[in-house]
Amino acid sequence: MDKLQSFAPVIGNKPKVLIVGSMPSEKSLEEQQYYGNPRNHFWPIMYQILNEAPAETYTEKLHLMKKHYVALWDTIGYCYRQGSLDTNIKEEDPNDISGLLKKYPSIQLIACNGTKAYQMFQKFIAPLLQEEVDVIKLPSTSPVPGKYNKTFEEKIEAWRIITSYLDQVNFK
Repeated sequence: MDKLQSFAPVIGNKPKVLIVGSMPSEKSLEEQQYYGNPRNHFWPIMYQILNEAPAETYTEKLHLMKKHYVALWDTIGYCYRQGSLDTNIKEEDPNDISGLLKKYPSIQLIACNGTKAYQMFQKFIAPLLQEEVDVIKLPSTSPVPGKYNKTFEEKIEAWRIITSYLDQVNFK
């Protein structure tokens, strides 16, 4: 089994919100795109809460994130995993999110996309944090059924909290 590597962060000028996943799925790694599985709810949720029309290309999707001061990354930089399930992640090494926050002090919220992202954040990153930043766990956008599944509409409602950080005009 090969060691998997996550993507570089997607980050624009003065981001306010950092959304972190755990590790890209097999499909996302194959496509070399954040949330590259067309069944994943991430992009449709973001279009809804940002009040934007769906982007046609991946480049346009990333531009939308930057335009709205949203950065994307993963809590895990490297790991071993059979398939795409978070439960199969082994020997994980974290990304340097603490270093990213030092470089981008405008980030006021870290939104963890699902339980595994939140657990990895708490295990590896939270103990190193010196920056004042809010951290929340949001329902996973994964298309894989889980025991705490929410409807698409319930996910949109939960994810709307991000917009309260984006509406703030003041930058640190």
